[in-house]
Amino acid sequence: MKILDWYILKRYLLTFTVMLLLFVPIGIIVDLAEKIGKILENEAPFSAVALYYFDFTLYFAHLLFPLFLFLSVIWFTSKLANNTEIVAFLSSGVSYTRFLRPYMIGATIVSLFALVLGMYLAPEASKGFNEFKYEYLKKGKQVRQTQNVYRQINETDYIYVSNFNAEKKTGNNFTFEHFEGNQLKYKIFANTIKFEEKDTTYRLVSYVKRTISENGDIIERARRKDTVFSFDLEDLTPVTYIAETLNYKELNEFIEKEKIRGSSDIGRYEVVKYKKWSLPVSVFILTIIAVAVSAKKRRGGMGVNLAFGITIAMVYVFFDKVFGVMAEQSDFPPLVAVWFPNFIFGILAIYLLNNARR
Repeated sequence: MKILDWYILKRYLLTFTVMLLLFVPIGIIVDLAEKIGKILENEAPFSAVALYYFDFTLYFAHLLFPLFLFLSVIWFTSKLANNTEIVAFLSSGVSYTRFLRPYMIGATIVSLFALVLGMYLAPEASKGFNEFKYEYLKKGKQVRQTQNVYRQINETDYIYVSNFNAEKKTGNNFTFEHFEGNQLKYKIFANTIKFEEKDTTYRLVSYVKRTISENGDIIERARRKDTVFSFDLEDLTPVTYIAETLNYKELNEFIEKEKIRGSSDIGRYEVVKYKKWSLPVSVFILTIIAVAVSAKKRRGGMGVNLAFGITIAMVYVFFDKVFGVMAEQSDFPPLVAVWFPNFIFGILAIYLLNNARR
């Protein structure tokens, strides 16, 4: 690589790092100011708070990764343009494609970092971040409760509960169905189900068991019955953020398991899976857009480039969030939802790059 390549590459990586180091502490201060009362009220230990903000740093760095990168590239490229350094570089006979080479090398380095962050580091951070929130920040304020849980436990057993309170470990309108082949063998009903932690059993109130046989149905009733089942307590309280806490291998296994169980949250889980790959690709797209927008010296200076860049970044985040929610809450394909913003902005990147070359 030539001296100018190293110069641009160092500015690329250094500006991006400084951008993270500047904005993450601001985010921590704002978050601490908002939550300090709850932290003190619930007597969260200092070690837990320190670990929470370490996880907070990784979690939000990953969440806002494209925005930080985009703004940092626009910032230092605009400075190069205002100092006429880019004009001198291109006037020496170097093509625009050759000018982009150090940017693409920097984007490759950053995208590899984003890949490792999304696959392994961010899931661990997300787990600690969410567990701290439920243990200390939402303690006594918000009870985790699930609604209309219908799950396949294994090849033969299905469960349903209309709602389940995670703190009280109690649910209403419980149903358990056992099949052999395609034939229903027996079905259990209960008005309420409660997990008894001391002996790891389930207490069923207003218990009814209907066994289907060739000689007629057999009905068994009891006011209260303690029993064991083949499912775990977690099957009644699926955590909405569970996919964010799993590395890529664990997430694939989890999704396959949930598909067999007939989970209604498959779209949510697959959005998390596909974003682990789409984010590194977006690094290249946003880098090209940022360079094409800011490499030209403008009358308004850096402010115009930053304003235009922030607008594009906000539109990208908007597309990403809207299509992500559509995939999570409807039948919209998660693969299309995750990659559509990259597709649209990829076309925009090609257009702006061709325009910049001219």
